[in-house]
Parts: sequence; structure tokens; C-alpha cells
Amino acid sequence: MQPDEVLKLENQLCFPLYAAARQVVSAYTPYLKPLGLTYTQYIVFLVLWEKHAVSIRDLCRMLYLDTGTLTPVLKKLESEGYLTRSRSEEDERVVLIELTEKGTELKESCRSIPGNIGQCFKLSAEEAGALYTILHKLLSQTED
Repeated sequence: MQPDEVLKLENQLCFPLYAAARQVVSAYTPYLKPLGLTYTQYIVFLVLWEKHAVSIRDLCRMLYLDTGTLTPVLKKLESEGYLTRSRSEEDERVVLIELTEKGTELKESCRSIPGNIGQCFKLSAEEAGALYTILHKLLSQTED
């Protein structure tokens, strides 16, 4: 590849990843906005509906977010009554996030979102599976 070729947008893996990520997150907006949620809040709920309670450290790791990004999101959800933050009894340095009843009840309103999003993108099950595998491989290689 010629020296100037490496700087062409069409030769950047990062660009289609960036543009696709923006497009996918944007597709969630019509489903999340009526619930008063952002995409980041939604993925926090996905973890909490599965785990019910989790440390901030583990939540950051699962969502590939840093505490500076996640803390304001958690504070907002706490102020809206969806979750609580408390210190671990075993180790007071650990902050635990736990769903409230209101946070648990929101799950029912979000149940149709994955199916709706699936209709937005024309990928076969095999293509979606392959993309998922490749993206997770990429993520696993970039972990700190």
C-alpha cells in the first residue's frame, strides 16, 4: 500500500465500525426515548436485569466503559428511583449497584426492543452471529 493510501477513509477499519455503531445506537432511539432512556442507560439495565446487583467495577468491565462515563449515568438512574448504590459490607471500597422494584418493572416495557431492532438491520442469523463473534474477538484484544 502506498504511503498516502493508508490515510484514505476507505482504508480505515475504524470508520465503518464507528459509523455502524452510531447507526445501531441511533436505531434504538425511537424505542428508548418514550421510556426516557438513553442507550447507555439501557445497556446498564440489560446487565442489571440479568445480574440484579453488580459492583461498579464489574459493570464498567462488562460494558467497556470507564467510571467517569458510568458514574453520571448511575447517579441519574438512582435519582429517578431505578437503582440504588451502596457500599459492600465485605469491602467498603466496593460500590454495589442494585435494581429497585421500579427498575425491575421497566424490564417488561423493554421486552420488545431487541426484536424491533432486529427488524432494522437486514442480516441473516449467520451474518449476525459472525459479526457478533468478530466484534467480541476485537473487544477481547483491546481490553486493558
